[in-house]
Amino acid sequence: MLADLTIAVRERRVSAAELVRASLGRIERMNPSLNAVVSVRTDEALAEAQDVDRRLSAGEDLGPLAGIPFLVKDTEDTVGMPTRHGSLLFADAQPATSDDLIPRRLKAAGAIVVGKTNTPEFAFEGYTDNRLFGPTRNPWGTDWSPGGSSGGSAAALAAGMSPIATATDGGGSIRIPAAFCGLAGIKPSNGVIGRDPIPAWIDLSTPGPLASSVPDLRLLLSLEAGPVAGDPTALPTPPSHPGRRPARVLALDRFVGYGPLPKSLDAMFRRALRSIERDLRLPVDVIDAPFSGEEPTVDRDWLRLCGVEQLTLLGREWVQANIDRFHHGFRSTMEYALTVSLDEYLAARRRRFQYARALDELLGEDTVIASPTVCEEGWLADGVTPRIGRISASDGFNVVVLNMAGLPGISLPAGLSTNGIPFGIQFTGPRFRDEILLGIAEAWQAVKPWPRAAPGYEPFFL
Repeated sequence: MLADLTIAVRERRVSAAELVRASLGRIERMNPSLNAVVSVRTDEALAEAQDVDRRLSAGEDLGPLAGIPFLVKDTEDTVGMPTRHGSLLFADAQPATSDDLIPRRLKAAGAIVVGKTNTPEFAFEGYTDNRLFGPTRNPWGTDWSPGGSSGGSAAALAAGMSPIATATDGGGSIRIPAAFCGLAGIKPSNGVIGRDPIPAWIDLSTPGPLASSVPDLRLLLSLEAGPVAGDPTALPTPPSHPGRRPARVLALDRFVGYGPLPKSLDAMFRRALRSIERDLRLPVDVIDAPFSGEEPTVDRDWLRLCGVEQLTLLGREWVQANIDRFHHGFRSTMEYALTVSLDEYLAARRRRFQYARALDELLGEDTVIASPTVCEEGWLADGVTPRIGRISASDGFNVVVLNMAGLPGISLPAGLSTNGIPFGIQFTGPRFRDEILLGIAEAWQAVKPWPRAAPGYEPFFL
């Protein structure tokens, strides 16, 4: 676990330079088959690691992650490296001159950036592919996608390339790759982690951690949480609530009524629910989808908000002038956003309050909702779902509604699908009761432990 690795560095049983060399070596060996990492900073990272070793030898306290290598999602700025957003239009981006919030906080804790991870163009897909770097592949099965948009980070973690890789979640971008890569990933309640800079999707996106274990997830969240100047939605201090056990668990196949789950997925989900009752000794009540599949749906409203906000951030004229250079997934989103009127956009913003109220009333103070994280066994590296022969639409996801409502959600490994790709169970908690989710996650890992890395790979713990 991360805690053991940090202790080993502090006790001088392993050096920061050794860890950084190990990470860079693993990236060099493993990345050609996975395409999870899009750039590295070899000389700079080694120099920083050697400085950490000298300062630790001198007795300095350099923070809880001193000497630990980490990767940064290529939608986040980190000093000295370009941020390309998976876009041909940013292929020649200049190196960043400042750090975004999460790289800044992890660096302040002593961690060392070794590179950047792949992402779909402007983080808009649930699979990781773009015209600049190409597709990222899942270490559990290289024909398959690790999910998105934090797919490069998840693939790198599951393959043991680095012990830490950053992630963000504006529409499931932490939880989807956590599910498909056999990791734990939490989207915290909106406001638990401040946002700097302003997200492209203003109200919906938040950073959050991915990890190979729940203790690692808890440690990273504790370091990432907290307010930042300029974010009016950030809590002044992270929430703290005594008691980690929910009173009951509600279970649903889908948050939106798109119909039954695929049979194989349904079987895995039912097994997980039986385990919650038997092993965690929590009562489970199955309920129907709380939201209609008829237009306007919560998923379509998410697309309205994110599409328009991304369009206006990039600039309507710039998008129109460069539309032929976008990846087909992002292009279709921008073409749709160009048709959305101001009235339609504002109506979707107002409906967010309805979605939030419905879930707040279901959850109360001490209930969690269990669901599949994703409603398909997986999709191929190009995003196509074999079961339906095309890229999965809204009915493939169970994640967007939590971004619309601002609620916390955690995805945890819950077995393997018939294709050999991990299946993730998602727990949704009450607003600002993130601790309940971490508590049930710890209990779940205790009774349903999962491998720390994909088959054929070693976890990054020496």
